[in-house]
Amino acid sequence: MTPQTRACGPRVSIRQPAFDSTMNWSIFEGLLSGVNKYSTAFGRIWLSLVFIFRVLVYLVTAERVWSDDHKDFECNTRQPGCTNACFDEFFPVSHVRLWALQLILVTCPSLLVVMHVAYRKAREMKYQETVGKEGGHLYLNPGKKRGGLWWTYVCSLLFKASIDTIFLYVFHSLYPRYTLPPMVKCHEAPCPNTVDCYIAKPSEKNIFTLFMVVTAIVCILLNLVELIYLVGKRCSECAAARKARATHSEHYPDWVTSPNKHKDLLSSDLIFLGSDTHPPLLPDQPRAHVKKTVL
Repeated sequence: MTPQTRACGPRVSIRQPAFDSTMNWSIFEGLLSGVNKYSTAFGRIWLSLVFIFRVLVYLVTAERVWSDDHKDFECNTRQPGCTNACFDEFFPVSHVRLWALQLILVTCPSLLVVMHVAYRKAREMKYQETVGKEGGHLYLNPGKKRGGLWWTYVCSLLFKASIDTIFLYVFHSLYPRYTLPPMVKCHEAPCPNTVDCYIAKPSEKNIFTLFMVVTAIVCILLNLVELIYLVGKRCSECAAARKARATHSEHYPDWVTSPNKHKDLLSSDLIFLGSDTHPPLLPDQPRAHVKKTVL
């Protein structure tokens, strides 16, 4: 075949399937779906909001809206390199890449909670294999937010709220008021003078940007509300435990001087090796059968 024949032949372009990123996100979603079992009602709302209004919107619409941002960015000059320099000035980081990084970082703490529960279950299984079923349980409920798991869950809430807040600040620093103007003026080298550059589909991009910003703010509020709920619930349980100890000391004065007084914990933080049922919060029997678990 001659070069002329090859030039006249039809050009065939091979496009990569558009399902690769979707498949990766679906695997990521499957890994995070397990945290739904160990979350509060606020946590379940947060998880639904993230995957329905953030991940799906990002996959279905945002990537397509920003797919032509560089190609359709035009400046009224023919100077080589001027358009690229102006685009780099006004778009130092792409919206799509920032959102992808934000979604990955904001969902990673949920994986830590799932891993901590899996660690507890593995310890419980190993303990059962060692002592047998008649030896009781190491954890009455491995998924119950007590001890170290409670702190892991609280730290995950703080981390998620902090990540969303930091990315909102970064977006506001790069793009003031989270909006894009239809035209920008550029005087970066190698432009010969100040040139006008036009952004493709600015209204559509502004709508999606504001939508992602609003959903991020709602997620931050949900994280803070869940954090207040968990801390308030724990404080009320501690207050009830103190009240029960005070009532117990009035009925049993000898218990006040007992060396086991300061070892009392909430019933969910105790390990009762001889029974599967919860004994009283402040048992009268000797406490040799009680062991504290932290993780």
